[in-house]
Amino acid sequence: MVSQLDSPNQTEVIYPESDGQPMADNTKQFRWIVVIEQNLDWMYADDPNVFVAGDLFWYPVEGRNTIVNAPDVMVVLGRPKSDSLRDSFASRGSYKQWEEEGIAPQVVFEIRSPSNSQIEMDKKLLFYDRYGVEEYYIPHSAPTTVTRMAVAALIGGLAEQLAV
Repeated sequence: MVSQLDSPNQTEVIYPESDGQPMADNTKQFRWIVVIEQNLDWMYADDPNVFVAGDLFWYPVEGRNTIVNAPDVMVVLGRPKSDSLRDSFASRGSYKQWEEEGIAPQVVFEIRSPSNSQIEMDKKLLFYDRYGVEEYYIPHSAPTTVTRMAVAALIGGLAEQLAV
């Protein structure tokens, strides 16, 4: 029996699931991420084809593991909540767009922390625009003026926009 060895030119691309960095810089930022992610999850609890995630690596281009971002919260319409249609508790280690029928997250939230520079936020905006995000929210750009009611109103407005 003859078997063919894989060519040394064919290398498997590894897509890391973590960068070793914390999800948030402080407890306030962490709470906002959790509040937004959990409320969106709750809002779409009955829709099996709305995937909501927080701090999950998103790889938009197959074979390019350096093109990656981890939105604080992302919403993907048209994708199942889990990576297994039979197991609702299965989880994704990362969001590889080519494995998700090419569907990019449509909505992204970033919670600004004191360590985020304007340049960093601008780079995120460019990334999201380049790879197909339709709506990008930074609801925590003024930490002392944003309230729970404001986030609830923002999430409520998002629900109306997504329902159209």
